[in-house]
Amino acid sequence: MNEASRRTPVGDLVVRTIAMPADTNPAGDIFGGWLMAQMDLAAGNAAARRARGRCATVAVESMSFISPVLVGDEVSLYARIVRVGRSSMRIAVEAWRRPRATEEMIQVTEGQFTFVAIDADGRSRLIPQD
Repeated sequence: MNEASRRTPVGDLVVRTIAMPADTNPAGDIFGGWLMAQMDLAAGNAAARRARGRCATVAVESMSFISPVLVGDEVSLYARIVRVGRSSMRIAVEAWRRPRATEEMIQVTEGQFTFVAIDADGRSRLIPQD
């Protein structure tokens, strides 16, 4: 199935926000960097929960912009852990928008983020095995 034709998100809802006029680029569209930052927050939330502590983004393996986000849209970010290693993990993140006046959910982005669990000194540490 084509990702854009899917009707429901995959993963846990970890962040929900509203796209505001301050989040636009000079053309008046929601800035892609703002959306990427929201996705990084969502992935970081999932990473910290899984690692039970501090984590840092070390890579963004992919980022696909599928559909635009408009001012006033409710943006929901869903994350799922794809792989857990000794100290790192890969997290898939999807962003979906819901226009203010409807219940329709539209996927707008997807990406893969890698995080490393770190200790108080910023050095990598083992991720607890469940």
